[in-house]
Amino acid sequence: MSSVMQDPQSVEAKGAVSHAPWPTDPEALDAFRAQVAAWFAANRPPEPDFLLPESFMEVGTDEQFVYLRNWQRKVYDAGYLGMAWPSQYGGGGRPQVYQDIVNAEMARAKVPFVPNTIGLNWAGPLILSIGTEEEKRRYIPGILNADEIWCQGFSEPDQGSDLANSQTRAVRDGDDYIVNGSKIWTSLGSHAKYMILLARTNPEQPRYSGLSFFLVPMQAPGIETRPIRKLTGEFGFNQTFFTDARIPVSCRMGKEGEGWKIAMLTLTFERGATGGQAGGLARMALGVGDVMELARRSRRDGRPALDDPFVRDQMVRFMIEDQGDKLCAARAAVPALCSERPQAIPLSSKLRRSEHMRRMLQFALSLQGANAVRWMGDAQAVEGGKWQRSYFNSFASTIGGGTSQIQANIVGERVLGLPKD
Repeated sequence: MSSVMQDPQSVEAKGAVSHAPWPTDPEALDAFRAQVAAWFAANRPPEPDFLLPESFMEVGTDEQFVYLRNWQRKVYDAGYLGMAWPSQYGGGGRPQVYQDIVNAEMARAKVPFVPNTIGLNWAGPLILSIGTEEEKRRYIPGILNADEIWCQGFSEPDQGSDLANSQTRAVRDGDDYIVNGSKIWTSLGSHAKYMILLARTNPEQPRYSGLSFFLVPMQAPGIETRPIRKLTGEFGFNQTFFTDARIPVSCRMGKEGEGWKIAMLTLTFERGATGGQAGGLARMALGVGDVMELARRSRRDGRPALDDPFVRDQMVRFMIEDQGDKLCAARAAVPALCSERPQAIPLSSKLRRSEHMRRMLQFALSLQGANAVRWMGDAQAVEGGKWQRSYFNSFASTIGGGTSQIQANIVGERVLGLPKD
């Protein structure tokens, strides 16, 4: 076990801690931050001889998956994942601020992301929030150490963003449900052991009350995943088919007919509107600082592009937006600063972040002039074409978890109080 857990309050069991209070004074947190930074500097995994995906949505090969899963296990063994999750389930039992520091240092160090994003950030928090004691003890340890990868079965090929119109059927048959239908955009589906599944158990009920929620073992007979090739040429997305798949009734979460309520809670974790995630980077994103360096190296009229007043103005706007998003997270934790519209920040965070990234990467391409049309593998592509790849990948974030249009509707209706029509 890493030195992060080697202090008077640690115990030998992996991921477990004593019940002594963890200090949160500035001096203790500064010392912890330095310790974390030193660990990531010393334990960065070696660069592989293959292209790493940018996020869990692009993990398309076994070698990518194994590399990233081994990295997650190393980070967890060091005590840096699930730091605020209960120690009896393999977490660290520390205050959330410790995990926040680790997340920030991982981003600063630009280390690889951890692959079990859906488990760590959506399924795990959901299980800890409303799961039974048996479900917590059964699933949480495997989520943290990457033994059990999770995927999501919400979207369907013919339903678009109309999640409540889910047509995948789950029919009760004794101690099992027989599931038929298909789900799409199941990231990591080909590597996952479990899926969080929304399926229709009663077609006679109104569409919101006829749905149920399941924790589905992906190895069950009758479940098949087929990879989907993305615009970038990479894989990672899958379509999952259910053909008379038998799922034990014990895999149902909550009562029959409570699926919509549970799915909506899951989406608050996915969109960052509710806290409780286990931590770890979900993607290796290019940031404002990277675009700034690109602007310094790019040439416009024989001079650095950053000398152009228009470019400087755009960069300042992106920097302000980036800093504003960071400060919003701190502001959301202070009720007095959010009293007028308490849900404005959490309900808008996914929309703000994903659209900011898309616009910023689009601007980065504009700095490259005619070279913007070059792709990965082109010897003359700027930095190997990584900017083009990132730009196309950025659209996944504006679609997954609810499209930007859906997110704008949510803000309009639930924050601004605008009518649905």
